Amino acid sequence: MKYIVFILFTVMTNAAAQLMLKQGMMSLGPISFEGVNPLLKLLQIVFSPWVFLGLCTFVISMASHLYVLSKVELSFAYPFLSLAYVAVAVFAYFVFREDLNGWRIAGIAFICVGTVLIAQSGRGHEGQTASIAPDKIPANETVR
Repeated sequence: MKYIVFILFTVMTNAAAQLMLKQGMMSLGPISFEGVNPLLKLLQIVFSPWVFLGLCTFVISMASHLYVLSKVELSFAYPFLSLAYVAVAVFAYFVFREDLNGWRIAGIAFICVGTVLIAQSGRGHEGQTASIAPDKIPANETVR
């Protein structure tokens, strides 16, 4: 559980990136590739301020996630990313006035319960890495 701060940082930067991308696409208005070079249009989208900031935030989120994966089991870390949906749904409700109806709230509750169950399963697995310890490699196998 000592890596939970890094896992939550990954979740929050992932959610923040989604919100920035949404803001960026709203500021660009409806996208059309009619009569325009698609490559130029794509560059216009990518380098618009909010979209670019969102993509950079995704890179930070991914770097944090890679660090987490080097420290804990994938089957423990990955389910926490579902909390990004929870954060996005709640922030989108307040920032963009998006709908947060009963079905979505029920889904969010299930996600939270599932994440708590996953978190409980991680106790005692801290510090495990994805690599094989040298003393665990059989003597008759060569490493290339």
